[in-house]
Amino acid sequence: MTAPLDIDQLQTFVAIADAGSFTKAADRVFKTQSAVSMQMRRLEERIRKPLFVKDGRGNRLTPEGEKLLNYARRMLRLNNEAVAAFDDNRLEGTLRIGTPDDYADRYMPEIIQRFARSHPNVELYIVCEPSVDLAEKMSRGELDIALVTHNPLERESEVVRTEPLCWVMSANHPLPENAPVPLAVGRRDCQWRRLACASLDAVGREYQILFTSWSSTVVASAVLAGMAVSVLPESALRTGMKVLGQPDGFPPLAPVQIGIMKRPGLSTSLTNAITAHISACLDNITPANVDDELDRDVKMWPRLPRLKAGHMLPGW
Repeated sequence: MTAPLDIDQLQTFVAIADAGSFTKAADRVFKTQSAVSMQMRRLEERIRKPLFVKDGRGNRLTPEGEKLLNYARRMLRLNNEAVAAFDDNRLEGTLRIGTPDDYADRYMPEIIQRFARSHPNVELYIVCEPSVDLAEKMSRGELDIALVTHNPLERESEVVRTEPLCWVMSANHPLPENAPVPLAVGRRDCQWRRLACASLDAVGREYQILFTSWSSTVVASAVLAGMAVSVLPESALRTGMKVLGQPDGFPPLAPVQIGIMKRPGLSTSLTNAITAHISACLDNITPANVDDELDRDVKMWPRLPRLKAGHMLPGW
């Protein structure tokens, strides 16, 4: 009789395929890198085919690995559904989540994937609006969880991630000389907009707001088209963007903090489950793919500590 494939090995295999390296996958599956390597050797022995080849510092799938990946995802999904079907404590119902669209674009895909895989009987209802509007919806009981820009002066939230906030412009279009800085920012109540304007005022740098939108896609498009400068968190940087610093006449900005707001009275088990998934996903986030020059700059920035709720950084 043919021996069945090991579910734990398949879970690690999928994690490597998604993360692009054994090292990153080890963090995701809570194993040492040597344990991950051993699992993959055993899986390759079982399949009798090589599953990975080195690709620079990472690993990519062989044709046989790509073939196995499709089966592995289906097997893991079915396994999770089977386990959940016999779990008397499984979570059910609807969870209403709010997030700004820039956070949704960068963070929500993995959060949704993780949570849906672990809790298939919970329906996720996602609302994308600015943090200010989400806080109002939370106060009216219209949302259960909100991922917001942490601002202890205006709303309470539990900090789950801290990262640099950067001045950015197009890497392919120079700024006009001897002219006010053209800005693309959020609405008047946007915290990053207020911070950007206050920072430029403090150093006497003239600026002109050319684009206002709560949509991160619109703001990023204006930057990439070379029409404006904006401020974005490190994880939102995109290929074609250039980070500006003090040598360019742009003052340093206080780091951005991402917080979670929770509706009072929400099921403790449901709250703990989604909070754990959000925290784990945010911990795994790395800066988006950017050009080599920007990537070097990002890697040189100091890593910022995660702060406890209620702590404030200078300038916030």
